[in-house]
Amino acid sequence: MAYNMKDVFYLDTAIDTGTSTGDGIATLDLSSYVDPIARGRSKGTGLAIYKVHFDICDDNGNDPVAATATGQFRAGLASLSGAPAAAVGSASLANNVLNASNDLMIAGVNFAAGGTAAGDPPQFTFLEPSTDVPYVVVRDQIILAISVITAMSAGASVKVRMECAQVTLDQATLNQLLRTQTV
Repeated sequence: MAYNMKDVFYLDTAIDTGTSTGDGIATLDLSSYVDPIARGRSKGTGLAIYKVHFDICDDNGNDPVAATATGQFRAGLASLSGAPAAAVGSASLANNVLNASNDLMIAGVNFAAGGTAAGDPPQFTFLEPSTDVPYVVVRDQIILAISVITAMSAGASVKVRMECAQVTLDQATLNQLLRTQTV
């Protein structure tokens, strides 16, 4: 499959920051898009993620975070199977999950609310796939994880849209992806 209008479709997910600190996880089931088992002549399939768009907005999802808001967090998509969904403060991410050196990271963003009349600094995307080299997921779940280090003065919502396509994988590529996407 190629990155074109015929093959690409959108998937999305979201997580709320609440007004406390800690880690949170939203899960996205990909089992209907991914089949890592080659059977006979049929090849395995994966989900190629070409682009990831982050939107950080207020609780109602229509407005930007207020200029007077304070707080700081990091959020990211990762190919982690088996992680249960949990609200912020109810999960515990292992060290080095939300950074660019983690092979399971698909995309990540930092956000710091500053509270100025001119507006806050924009979110900073520190990792993202590309249309030339997509991140290919071969596991049945990805997570949107968040680590709130300074509580948001008013709740915010992190929304993510992914541009994806199902891709057929030869056995060697499939085996390599299965090895690298194992915790």
